[in-house]
Amino acid sequence: MIGRPLLKATVLLAVSFTLPAIVPTGVLTGVPTAVQMMIPASLSTGVHAHQQKAAITRVVFNERTGTLEVMHRFYLHDAEHAVRQLIDSDADIIGNEQTRAQFAEYVQQQFSLKSASGEALVLSPVGHEIDGNFFWVYQERTLPANVTSLQVIHNALREVWPDQINTVNVERGGSVTTLTFQGSDEQLSVALE
Repeated sequence: MIGRPLLKATVLLAVSFTLPAIVPTGVLTGVPTAVQMMIPASLSTGVHAHQQKAAITRVVFNERTGTLEVMHRFYLHDAEHAVRQLIDSDADIIGNEQTRAQFAEYVQQQFSLKSASGEALVLSPVGHEIDGNFFWVYQERTLPANVTSLQVIHNALREVWPDQINTVNVERGGSVTTLTFQGSDEQLSVALE
């Protein structure tokens, strides 16, 4: 119940910025100025949502299953536009399974892991899916023995959009280390505890 007055004020503020003629003068009396100032900013972000090209990948050392699991998440909108440049101008990632499989294979070719000595940690494809506004690609392999660090390469969509940012979260033993590929980053490393 604590959030309800703030929610009511937020809704009223949102309405006042979108339909000023409907909200009577004085409705916002008593609403803190800070809250009133937040509403235009939050409304404007919806208008320009998803301007930045970005993907997130999780690399999980799953001790319970004995696998190294990799999950890539791309905005479906980005994948839609990318397949038209990468595969075919008529490619349809939403309506065509072959296009989805081709995009998943592309992602797998653009992502790799190596041990500290430079040995490739080969990943096997597990699958791919559309889930809401996202396109997911899954890979895995058995947990590598005695790995103290990883070298990571993640170039997916970076040749399509130079400003593409690929974030990789490496999760092991309860800790998470984040690598961010942007600009001229080709390969980044993470020490594993």
